[in-house]
Amino acid sequence: MSEIMADLAINDQVINTYQNKNLESGTRYILKTHNVKADDFTESYKYYVATGKMNKIVDKAQEILLEKDPKAKGFVEGKSKPNTNLPKLVR
Repeated sequence: MSEIMADLAINDQVINTYQNKNLESGTRYILKTHNVKADDFTESYKYYVATGKMNKIVDKAQEILLEKDPKAKGFVEGKSKPNTNLPKLVR
Protein backbone atom coordinates (compact mmCIF):
# COMPACT_ATOMS: atom_id res chain seq x y z
CA MET A 1 0.00 0.00 0.00
CA SER A 2 2.89 2.36 0.77
CA GLU A 3 4.41 1.83 -2.66
CA ILE A 4 1.09 2.60 -4.31
CA MET A 5 0.70 5.76 -2.23
CA ALA A 6 4.22 6.88 -3.18
CA ASP A 7 3.53 6.33 -6.88
CA LEU A 8 0.22 8.15 -6.58
CA ALA A 9 1.98 11.10 -4.93
CA ILE A 10 4.35 11.33 -7.89
CA ASN A 11 1.40 11.07 -10.26
CA ASP A 12 -0.33 13.86 -8.33
CA GLN A 13 2.62 16.16 -8.98
CA VAL A 14 2.43 15.34 -12.70
CA ILE A 15 -1.27 16.25 -12.62
CA ASN A 16 -0.40 19.59 -10.99
CA THR A 17 2.14 20.26 -13.73
CA TYR A 18 -0.23 19.43 -16.59
CA GLN A 19 -3.48 20.78 -15.19
CA ASN A 20 -5.65 20.86 -18.29
CA LYS A 21 -4.84 17.32 -19.42
CA ASN A 22 -6.67 14.08 -18.72
CA LEU A 23 -4.12 12.05 -16.77
CA GLU A 24 -6.46 9.39 -15.43
CA SER A 25 -4.49 6.81 -17.38
CA GLY A 26 -1.53 7.43 -15.05
CA THR A 27 -3.57 6.39 -12.06
CA ARG A 28 -4.84 3.33 -13.91
CA TYR A 29 -1.27 2.41 -14.87
CA ILE A 30 -0.10 2.64 -11.24
CA LEU A 31 -2.88 0.38 -10.03
CA LYS A 32 -2.28 -2.04 -12.91
CA THR A 33 1.47 -2.29 -12.22
CA HIS A 34 0.71 -3.19 -8.60
CA ASN A 35 -2.02 -5.66 -9.71
CA VAL A 36 -4.71 -3.81 -7.74
CA LYS A 37 -8.24 -3.03 -8.88
CA ALA A 38 -9.61 0.45 -8.23
CA ASP A 39 -12.42 -0.86 -6.02
CA ASP A 40 -9.97 -2.93 -3.96
CA PHE A 41 -7.72 0.08 -3.47
CA THR A 42 -10.68 2.21 -2.37
CA GLU A 43 -11.84 -0.39 0.14
CA SER A 44 -8.31 -0.86 1.49
CA TYR A 45 -7.91 2.90 1.82
CA LYS A 46 -11.16 3.17 3.79
CA TYR A 47 -10.10 0.28 6.03
CA TYR A 48 -6.69 1.74 6.85
CA VAL A 49 -8.15 5.17 7.56
CA ALA A 50 -10.86 3.69 9.81
CA THR A 51 -8.39 1.53 11.76
CA GLY A 52 -5.85 4.33 12.16
CA LYS A 53 -3.09 2.52 10.26
CA MET A 54 -2.91 5.09 7.46
CA ASN A 55 -0.32 7.26 9.27
CA LYS A 56 2.22 4.43 9.22
CA ILE A 57 1.51 3.75 5.56
CA VAL A 58 1.92 7.41 4.63
CA ASP A 59 5.18 7.64 6.61
CA LYS A 60 6.52 4.59 4.75
CA ALA A 61 5.40 6.12 1.44
CA GLN A 62 7.29 9.29 2.35
CA GLU A 63 10.43 7.23 2.98
CA ILE A 64 10.01 5.58 -0.43
CA LEU A 65 9.65 8.99 -2.09
CA LEU A 66 12.80 10.26 -0.40
CA GLU A 67 14.69 7.18 -1.60
CA LYS A 68 13.53 7.87 -5.16
CA ASP A 69 14.29 11.60 -4.98
CA PRO A 70 16.79 12.60 -2.27
CA LYS A 71 16.53 16.27 -3.30
CA ALA A 72 12.95 16.32 -2.06
CA LYS A 73 14.09 15.94 1.56
CA GLY A 74 14.48 19.68 2.12
CA PHE A 75 11.06 20.39 0.62
CA VAL A 76 9.35 17.72 2.73
CA GLU A 77 11.02 18.88 5.92
CA GLY A 78 10.08 22.49 5.16
CA LYS A 79 6.44 21.55 4.70
CA SER A 80 6.36 19.27 7.75
CA LYS A 81 7.62 21.78 10.28
CA PRO A 82 5.33 24.59 11.38
CA ASN A 83 6.34 28.11 10.48
CA THR A 84 7.34 29.87 13.70
CA ASN A 85 8.39 33.12 12.04
CA LEU A 86 4.97 34.71 12.06
CA PRO A 87 4.60 38.48 12.03
CA LYS A 88 3.48 40.18 15.20
CA LEU A 89 -0.04 41.50 15.29
CA VAL A 90 -0.24 45.28 15.35
CA ARG A 91 -3.28 47.22 16.47
